[in-house]
Amino acid sequence: MPAIDLHALAVQSMQAHGLLHTFSAQAVAEAQAAVGSAPEQSPAIEDQRRLPWFSIDNDDTQDLDQLSVAQQLPAGAVRLRVAVADVDWLVPAGGAMDAHAAHNTSSVYTAAGVFPMLPELLSNDASSLHQGQDRLAMVVDMQVAADGQVAAASIYRALVRNHAKLTYNAVAAWLDDTGPPPAQLTSVPQLEAQLRLHDTLAASLRQWRQSHGALQVDTVAPRPVFDAAGRLVDLRPEPRNRAKELIADLMVAANGATARFLADKGSPSLRRFLQAPRRWDRLVALAAGHGVQLPAQADAQALEHFLAARRKADTAGFADLSLAVVKLLGAGGYAAAAAGGSGAGHFGLAVADYAHSTAPNRRFPDLVTQRLLKAALTGAPPPYCADDLARIASHCTAQESAANKVEREVLKAAGAFLLQGRIGEVFDAIVTGAAAKGTFVRIASPMVEGRVLRGFEGLDVGDAARVRLLAVDAALSHIDFEQA
Repeated sequence: MPAIDLHALAVQSMQAHGLLHTFSAQAVAEAQAAVGSAPEQSPAIEDQRRLPWFSIDNDDTQDLDQLSVAQQLPAGAVRLRVAVADVDWLVPAGGAMDAHAAHNTSSVYTAAGVFPMLPELLSNDASSLHQGQDRLAMVVDMQVAADGQVAAASIYRALVRNHAKLTYNAVAAWLDDTGPPPAQLTSVPQLEAQLRLHDTLAASLRQWRQSHGALQVDTVAPRPVFDAAGRLVDLRPEPRNRAKELIADLMVAANGATARFLADKGSPSLRRFLQAPRRWDRLVALAAGHGVQLPAQADAQALEHFLAARRKADTAGFADLSLAVVKLLGAGGYAAAAAGGSGAGHFGLAVADYAHSTAPNRRFPDLVTQRLLKAALTGAPPPYCADDLARIASHCTAQESAANKVEREVLKAAGAFLLQGRIGEVFDAIVTGAAAKGTFVRIASPMVEGRVLRGFEGLDVGDAARVRLLAVDAALSHIDFEQA
């Protein structure tokens, strides 16, 4: 096979979609100066370094955005604290780093590598919540009732220390009794009890949301695999696991509490929303294919009941059903909420007030929210007016779409490279898109999407199909099939 330069293709795709792939000299200089800055000191910053904070993330993650710690309370309640990296103090508004972040609005994760939103001197080091390092943070301090409802919350600044950097796969295997305990359990006091309490708490948070219509799906993402020489050899599924769900449940709680905190303080805010699905009729048809009748109008609780039943009835096939549901739900976006106002709501999470706040190293809306929080805490005027937030929301939504296109194009280029010698082979596939622009399917090995050029009539999202590979072009990110 001819070699492929995925990084060059990624840079080309970034440029084509209006995203910056390198930092300006001024942004790099700002990052270098920020690294040597003395951390801010204030009586309002609590010293919480002695609490048994820990993180769980991917094996290779360097830009750690959040830590957590929990405390059992009477009557089955739990005090949950989520510490979010204070990125704002290192990235002042109006500077070159801020301009780069405001333009791209997120880190872009491709099969060729990461294009970070902020210089790695910060995001992978100075503002990352690394194990053993003292870091400034914004703490979302929540009281969770025994039934999983967040009953009360406050937000404040603190100095924290990560006592254990754990990984999703290791924690999930241990919780599922399929792997050994993480090494840190023997060296970090209280860590095992913390993990057990977190696992129980996450389940109660999840159950409360699901009872109100939050959707529980099993999404599987492709992960590039390289050999010892650095050559791409596969795109393998990277399924969700118990530890990933645990952290996701905690972050949903923290993001909801943040939105409500800003509203209570009379502050405008940026909200994450997901509208009711436009293709509810197709979801009704999918459910009918399994003998279940959904209401004629979009109903999150009814959809979640259907999904929960299918998860129990067909565990092996649930990932494909989840993929179809996610595609039919469509993409979320950002919107501005007026001072003290409510958001547009999030259909998939079944919440009315939701703000992205827990990943300021990777997402610009979270950095904006952090600045709004600091102003609200001190009684200062909001650093962004309603019109500013509306423009930011529109731009972030557009740039998120651009970043997704870059990630898909690079992934398809990688898939096309891996499929070069397999023209004419037949694959099992699931339909992931059916619109005027084309019909698309995803195959499992390598896990990649392609377009159906012939025989696509009658195919719709969620259908199973058998497709034959017609042609590939890694340089153009093209993978073409026909229905077999």
